[in-house]
Amino acid sequence: MTLFERWLSLWVVLCIVGGIAVGHVLPGPVRALGAMELAHVNLPVGALIWLMIVPMLLRVDFGALGRIRRHARGIGVTLFVNWLVKPFSMALLAWLFVKQLFAPWLPAEQLDSYVAGLILLAAAPCTAMVFVWSRLTRGDPLFTLSQVALNDTIMIFAFAPLVGLLLGVASIVVPWATLLTSVILYVVVPLVAAQVWRRTMLARGGPAALDSLLARLQPWSIGALLLTLVLLFAFQGDPILEQPLVIALLAVPIVVQVIFNAALTYGLNRWAGEQHSVAGPSALIGASNFFELAVAAAISLFGFKSGAALATVVGVLIEVPLMLLVVRVVNATRGWYELGITSPPGRRTR
Repeated sequence: MTLFERWLSLWVVLCIVGGIAVGHVLPGPVRALGAMELAHVNLPVGALIWLMIVPMLLRVDFGALGRIRRHARGIGVTLFVNWLVKPFSMALLAWLFVKQLFAPWLPAEQLDSYVAGLILLAAAPCTAMVFVWSRLTRGDPLFTLSQVALNDTIMIFAFAPLVGLLLGVASIVVPWATLLTSVILYVVVPLVAAQVWRRTMLARGGPAALDSLLARLQPWSIGALLLTLVLLFAFQGDPILEQPLVIALLAVPIVVQVIFNAALTYGLNRWAGEQHSVAGPSALIGASNFFELAVAAAISLFGFKSGAALATVVGVLIEVPLMLLVVRVVNATRGWYELGITSPPGRRTR
């Protein structure tokens, strides 16, 4: 992991402090940046989000889709958790914690928006950071690449309907035009641009040229994320200062859903007889979130000052510590895992 990746949570905390300070010291310029919109999309943030997402999508090789049969069980388990368990479990946890247990301590007018942000956070699986988590668990790189490529393909078609369904069930008005625009702007277009750029680099200089480009772009990508957070907290500063408990309360359902989905994915892979080198990255893909897309969609759908935007940022704040915890558990339980896998499927070894 790079220095930025390893200490991402610390940088996020500094962005919270810095953003709140900027909002108080320079309210005029901050309002001017917030007013720079086109079709309800903030232009400075749109540019930053592209700079954040495109380098991550450059890592995706859609050629890996042709090799998914090699790890069919692991792929199946991860798809089941990513698309049929995680979004719905988060919607349930958001309702339980935000609308029920924590409602007395949260701003009443933002409850629906917090729920929407948590749903957005869980509706898309992580794309880029999982390559880091996979290496830390000595995961099978072919499986990780295949799974990410498949998830990105599904995300193009499933993200908007899934978010719309869950928001509708939660009785939250769905701005369909803005939601579809967000998917096009922050999934389809950057994915196509990244793939064209990737193929161009590979044709000109091979994998070495692509690796060199990714190394140069990585600091810019993380920097764009952090600057986006500074702007976000510049707008969110007053509500946070008035209710600092909000961030801690919003973190609770995120922590619960990450632990639940990681354990479920890991256990299902063991039950299915998949190898540990697949189960490790599978658990991390099953639990982690594409928080960059969530932040972008929340800002586009509900605005800078919304509870939804704040909820997705809380996901950024705790993503790295939680994933490192899952990595540690996966590595520590390798012996236990390998004693219980089935080989061949259906017959447990002892």
